[in-house]
Amino acid sequence: MDEDLSKLLAAWPLVPGKLNCRIITGLDGEPKLQVRVEMGILQLNLEGRPDGLAPHGFPSALEYYEHLIDGGRDRDDPHAPPSSKTREPAGADPHGPESEKSTLTSEECREIREEAELYYRRYVALLALENYELVVRDTTRNLRAIDFIRDYAERDEDRQGLDELRPYVLMTRTRAVASMALRDNEPKAALLALDEGLDALKRAYVESGNPQLFEKSTEAQTLRSMRDGLVPRLPVSQRSELRERLSRAIAEENYELAAILRDELKQLQD
Repeated sequence: MDEDLSKLLAAWPLVPGKLNCRIITGLDGEPKLQVRVEMGILQLNLEGRPDGLAPHGFPSALEYYEHLIDGGRDRDDPHAPPSSKTREPAGADPHGPESEKSTLTSEECREIREEAELYYRRYVALLALENYELVVRDTTRNLRAIDFIRDYAERDEDRQGLDELRPYVLMTRTRAVASMALRDNEPKAALLALDEGLDALKRAYVESGNPQLFEKSTEAQTLRSMRDGLVPRLPVSQRSELRERLSRAIAEENYELAAILRDELKQLQD
């Protein structure tokens, strides 16, 4: 086998300022995601952990530590995976000392963070390819990782390190959900996704103790910009529903939402 990659790189030149990525079929018959970077080509699996590894005998480090701490119990967290009781690694002792684990060390948090970076690389490329379903899958997974470290890290430094990425992940997930709706010619569903995403983003800033950063955050501005471009696409039949929502917002003294709905009505009338 020729180990020199020069021909392969020459056949797929780097385009400055553009995220070059593609999906190919690997030698194993499975789809692979490739990203052209300055010094070569990055290749990631489309399914499972992007690098194809199975840390500690589990599909991911996150699932391994969830198994140790949660004991496979189902949680109310909407980002939680199915019960990991069905994912015992070969040779694992379910009654061993690790089954009593209740916190994450700095080294364990580092392992989960580095793994989250792999998923980040994949969903950024998938977003460029407009594969929104898989973007939602990977961003949802990383939100689960963020929540897990927040809940179980021993040190505040480890907890904050990944939680700082929450606004960006929420924004990316919301963009993907809204884009799926627009692709399916469902502007109303897209608008709802953006509203819910903005609400989740605001809660994230409030819970982090920095509510004042929400309004001027890049993430909020990105979602609002997408929303502003979407409103004129709503059919005029939405006008009565918007008026009803405006009345409810005023009655509930939700004046921020009321101002947004007034702007929507004005754009529809224009």
